Amino acid sequence: MAKYESKSLRNMAVIGHGGTGKTSLCESLLYISGKNERLGRVDDNTSSMDYEPEEQKRHVSISSAANFVEWDKYKINMIDTPGDSNFTYDIQCSLSVVDNALVVIDSVGGVEFQTQKVWELADLYKLPRAIFINRMDRERANFSNVLESIKTKLKKKATPVCLPIGAEDNFQGVVDLISMKAFASSDNKGAGKSSDIPADLLDEAKAMRASMVEDIAEADEDLMNKYLEEGELSDEELKAGLRKGVISGGIIPLVCGSSLKGIGMTILMDLVVASFASPEDRGPVTGQKPGTDEIEERKPSEDETFSAIVFKTIADPYAGRLTLFRVYSGKLNSDSAVYNSTRKITEKFGHIFYLEGKSQKQAETLVPGDIAGVAKLKDTVTGDTLCSEKAPIVFEKVPVPPPIMSFAVEPKSRGDEDKIASSINRLMEEDPTIVFSRNTQTREMILSGMGQVHIEVNIEKMKRKFGVEVNLNTPKVPYLETIKGKTNVQGRYKKQSGGRGQFGDCWIDIEPLPRGGGFEFVDKIVGGVIPGQYRPAVEKGIVEAAAKGVIAGYPVVDFRISLVDGTYHTVDSSEMAFKIAGSMAFQKGVMACQPVLLEPIVNIAIEVPDEYMGDVIGDLNGRRGRVMGMDTSGANQVIKGQVPLAEILKYAPDLRSMTSGRGNFTYTESHYEEVPAFIAEKIIAEAKKDTEE
Repeated sequence: MAKYESKSLRNMAVIGHGGTGKTSLCESLLYISGKNERLGRVDDNTSSMDYEPEEQKRHVSISSAANFVEWDKYKINMIDTPGDSNFTYDIQCSLSVVDNALVVIDSVGGVEFQTQKVWELADLYKLPRAIFINRMDRERANFSNVLESIKTKLKKKATPVCLPIGAEDNFQGVVDLISMKAFASSDNKGAGKSSDIPADLLDEAKAMRASMVEDIAEADEDLMNKYLEEGELSDEELKAGLRKGVISGGIIPLVCGSSLKGIGMTILMDLVVASFASPEDRGPVTGQKPGTDEIEERKPSEDETFSAIVFKTIADPYAGRLTLFRVYSGKLNSDSAVYNSTRKITEKFGHIFYLEGKSQKQAETLVPGDIAGVAKLKDTVTGDTLCSEKAPIVFEKVPVPPPIMSFAVEPKSRGDEDKIASSINRLMEEDPTIVFSRNTQTREMILSGMGQVHIEVNIEKMKRKFGVEVNLNTPKVPYLETIKGKTNVQGRYKKQSGGRGQFGDCWIDIEPLPRGGGFEFVDKIVGGVIPGQYRPAVEKGIVEAAAKGVIAGYPVVDFRISLVDGTYHTVDSSEMAFKIAGSMAFQKGVMACQPVLLEPIVNIAIEVPDEYMGDVIGDLNGRRGRVMGMDTSGANQVIKGQVPLAEILKYAPDLRSMTSGRGNFTYTESHYEEVPAFIAEKIIAEAKKDTEE
């Protein structure tokens, strides 16, 4: 493999809605460039990019995959990203380390919701981009309709640099609007030989070329002046102007074709190498000097000190941890010591490699812009900065979004509880959006993630990689119990069965505390009616009884206990007797204090397009939710409100269904409120039934 300088690198993420053919496009580029000997296909599991068993099972990408092609003395590094919102964090991590984005849009569906979301992410990183309209050979393919959907939904004007020849079954090739030549494909190996533009397309091609020339001229003052004076621009001037406009963000070129038939691929690769930004074009990156507020800069130069950022970690049970990173400055050789400035540790690099989907190609030296990997780093994870210890810097990492859906996990085999925890911890190294916790109240192991598909995929990975199988259940709601009234109550425990007996007698006052008040124990004993050594036992008995609940088995909270009186026996009294007496008093007293159930309330933010607002608000009201306000986020509306946790345990798939996959939400814990009486009755009845069973 040839060695490439930074100026000859083109790094791009292939993004778009699921099902638009992103992976098929990458496979077509690999094939047409000569990198692969055969055309990989997603449907028959021969794709080199979708190689995980979970992807092959579903025939969709669930994890970003990197590969590269060599074209016209340039190296194109491409990262194929998922098209499902469950994996948005993975997509964003990929976008954060590339220099360009290729947006794939289906010829029938046009701009769909996830396309809008990833477009916004590309805006966040100010990425130059191009659009590829794929599957022009599909039934109902419509080039004009897609152009209109780009204009209306992305609020951007795309500049076609090619024109389709036919559509659907009659799709034969494309017209290159710069060279004004037609290219038809006869064998899946690219655009084929050039020919004259079909006569019936000539007028349309001329009109579209004139529009393209105007767009390019408008992006460059010198070209505009020449265009106004002479009425035309040379092909070289058009290419130079196009490149300048793409890098500045003023022009979004559009190519069309069919990845499965290889049509439009060579024009696309020519466009990528000619118009996309190199690492040098993107300029320096900034980071923070560790331990200070000082901002430092790293230029994409081999003369700079080394710096890079980790954008993906893969947990492999055999090869160990695989760490994928992008070099920002300096050079890196194999068998080097590298400083992890995020964790303040030194890692020993072994062999470094370029990524080829599942495979790897050994690399000797990396330069700025290179995307590569290394195996068996001990402590480095996604988001960490790698650099020279002599010139440390920390780059900003992609924020990890909070989970939106949770399941209780239980092992299928006894004794696998510890294996579950260790396996999930390994998966969390690979995917930080997976969250594992133990709910001490419900005594469940909770696995949380970005949606049902996201969690199911990780469960499948856990079985495949670590041999651990689990069942997924709806998590129990962590209800609480509390009281609304006051009482004075006695707890008296007496046991006589030959020999030394047991005796404990206490009187307590029970009263409610404000919500969130917790538990208070006040010793009001005057004199020696209960000796000092027995009083803590009363409190302990109450604490243990409160943890087990009284009306439905949920912990009792927000109450004050005052120990006011009692009696003891010089021989038969003991700590155990007073502990039991305290527990008895508490259980009897709670029932006399208007006990009620409390449920957790969460703050929720739901982002949806305007047309779904009414349905979503109506559904939220049906879930006992309260709308607290509205905000605008781009073209969408954000509904802010509060809703019981019990009502949104399965909200993610419901919202996706309600909004055709275009809605998303986040939530955070807020507070507890009293459960309505009719619902509380059902919960209490269910709890009693479970106890009896």
